[in-house]
Amino acid sequence: MRIDAYEDPGTPDRRGGWRYLAWLVRRQWPRCLAAAVLSSVWMVLLAATPYLMARAVDHGLEPGDLGALTGWAGAMVAVGCANAWLGMMRHRTMTKVRMDANFRTVKVVVGHATRLGAALRGQVGTGEVVTIGVGDVQTISTSLTAVGPGIGAVVAYAAVGALMLSVSARLALVVLLGVPLLGVVLGPLMGRLQGRETEYRERQSVLTARIGDLAGGLRVLNGLGGKGLVADAFRRDSGLLREQGYRVGAVTSWIQALGVGLPMLFLALVTWLGARLAAQGQISVGELVSVYGYVVALGWPVAFLIEMGHQLSRGVVAARRVVAFLRLEPTPDEGTRDAPAEPAALHDPASGVRILPGRLTALATSRPSDATEILDRLGRYTPSDATWGDIPLTDIPLPQIRSRILVAAPEADLFAGPLSDVIGAADTDLRGAGNCATSPDAPADARQQPGADEKAHLTSALHAAAAEDIVRALPDGLETPIEAQARNLSGGQRQRVRLARALLTDPEILLAAEPTSALDAHTEATVADRLKRARKGRTTVLAATSPLLLDRADVVHHLVDGKVAATGTHRELLDTEPGYRALVARDAEDGEPAEEGDPAR
Repeated sequence: MRIDAYEDPGTPDRRGGWRYLAWLVRRQWPRCLAAAVLSSVWMVLLAATPYLMARAVDHGLEPGDLGALTGWAGAMVAVGCANAWLGMMRHRTMTKVRMDANFRTVKVVVGHATRLGAALRGQVGTGEVVTIGVGDVQTISTSLTAVGPGIGAVVAYAAVGALMLSVSARLALVVLLGVPLLGVVLGPLMGRLQGRETEYRERQSVLTARIGDLAGGLRVLNGLGGKGLVADAFRRDSGLLREQGYRVGAVTSWIQALGVGLPMLFLALVTWLGARLAAQGQISVGELVSVYGYVVALGWPVAFLIEMGHQLSRGVVAARRVVAFLRLEPTPDEGTRDAPAEPAALHDPASGVRILPGRLTALATSRPSDATEILDRLGRYTPSDATWGDIPLTDIPLPQIRSRILVAAPEADLFAGPLSDVIGAADTDLRGAGNCATSPDAPADARQQPGADEKAHLTSALHAAAAEDIVRALPDGLETPIEAQARNLSGGQRQRVRLARALLTDPEILLAAEPTSALDAHTEATVADRLKRARKGRTTVLAATSPLLLDRADVVHHLVDGKVAATGTHRELLDTEPGYRALVARDAEDGEPAEEGDPAR
């Protein structure tokens, strides 16, 4: 069986950690069965070597029969060669088992994260997702070593017990009771390891999330003088994680120490008993040699059984975290009514905002969070009584909303890759996905015409976002590699890349929050003019307080405490609304857009 990294991973069993591990085994049962058979034969042949050695001593060496000695010695060489090949195949098969489990878990986690969509961040932290992807996936795949060597160890243990029975019932009894006693001693430690490991993983996910937050906001913290305070808090939390790691390490060290020490004591006891039986003449010299060989051969299965218990204890903790993530549910979608067939107004009763179709509408407020909440309600990212036409958004199936309404968040994720892919993959990482439908009155250079050249669409989006200079400044143009979150671009460049990506999808309704806040005045004016032309005849809503954007809007809603206080054009509101005038004047004087390369914005 080959491993296909792109095949359907199947539906995981989410009823618990053990059941998830069992599901991973069932999904590749032929490979797991082969691993178990190869491991079992390999370990049994390890025990067969002492048996052949005993026969060589008793039937060849002691009576001086050179022919018999040569035959038994040849059999030992053949078994050794066969076992070398079996060991190689066992290791290769187990590597495939681990890789399959790794890829399968990654696919189910990523697939579920995609299904959760915008609900992901509201239900689980970034650190938890990172911890699952970086640590838990690897731990789960490693724990599947129990499938091959674990089963082989049990088979080999039983085989050695049977061989010992042919030598001495007393020795066989000691062997058969020894490993269960080891389990009784190590069992409580395994349970304690699961508890400590769970606590460690939870604290690790919290600290990982904080690392991500620091990486994204370090410049802002430095500018505000808060870097030292955050550094102290991080140092304290990392110290607590270190102490938790020590506790996990303490339990692990006891397991490993006892796992090495107790089997040696057990095997020493068997050897001592065998030597006494030989001295008393109850077993032959060859049988004594075989007993010693059996004791040595038992080292492998005993070590594998202890390692299996250790890895399974860690694996089930990791599997429980994956299962907990897979149990998260996306926002319920109970919509049964079709969205309006024609462009229709969006209405948010909570704020009084009404968005007329085909207009460029602006939301101006002193609290940007109020405008963002309105956009989230209109895009159905939070529960509300918002309507589209006369139909409540909650009554419309979510795929219909996502295909026609796009919420362009100001901090939408930017994935690593060539710039052309970063801009062109808008539907994978924006809060919604626009369609490629055309409008009869839309400018030809801003629409994605069916069958038109994809590069032309990309060029049009870059032009509308005034982002051509970004492409020209990069060494390889559109093929220049962009880091995750576009860290190798300035704040203004990232903002224009996000805007170009949103425009490339050409949604019927575009809801954008502060799309030009990091641009200088000249670039912002260029974007405002081009955006208005590119979106002509399409519904566009901008949350902004920049006079350059507000002056281009067909309608401006002035919001106070999250509700519409006045509506009109920019110039009308300047003449009639003192509060609006003060807001816009403050933005123009005190909050003037930063220069393009200024990271503070």
